[in-house]
Amino acid sequence: MTTGAMKTKTILLLLSSVLLAACDTATVYTGFRPTPENGWDKDSVLTWSFAVSDTAVPYDILLHIRHTERYQYQNMWLFLNGDRDTIEFYLADDRGLWLGNRGNGTVSMPVLYEHDYRFAHPGMHTLSLRHGMRQEQLRGVTGVGLEIRKSEYRHGKE
Repeated sequence: MTTGAMKTKTILLLLSSVLLAACDTATVYTGFRPTPENGWDKDSVLTWSFAVSDTAVPYDILLHIRHTERYQYQNMWLFLNGDRDTIEFYLADDRGLWLGNRGNGTVSMPVLYEHDYRFAHPGMHTLSLRHGMRQEQLRGVTGVGLEIRKSEYRHGKE
């Protein structure tokens, strides 16, 4: 085998290993919705549609809130699924220090919405949300992500 062919084979093997390691069998859906730079309007609804095939498995549903340091509050309220559910969570601690992961001028905060949730039927499902803060234009929020994971993998069971 020539040196060039050996290098190509090695690169392909490494690339395959990285791709296989990157595959997360626990995550069944991820999606991100950006919000306008001038502010997230109170009436602006973010919506995700996703497919669920296995209703016997419990799922964790997480929201990933991304914001800048311009976000003015310690907490956030969200109305989900046509105001059917309301959740509050904290983005900063009592001293005003941001919680979550920082990078590139933003903070990403995972928020557990449902734990061990079982979908009633297989097929397409929709989740929608809007902010529930008093301010009409919520500044500093850059977007919201949705992640749906099989709960059993989070607990180390398979």
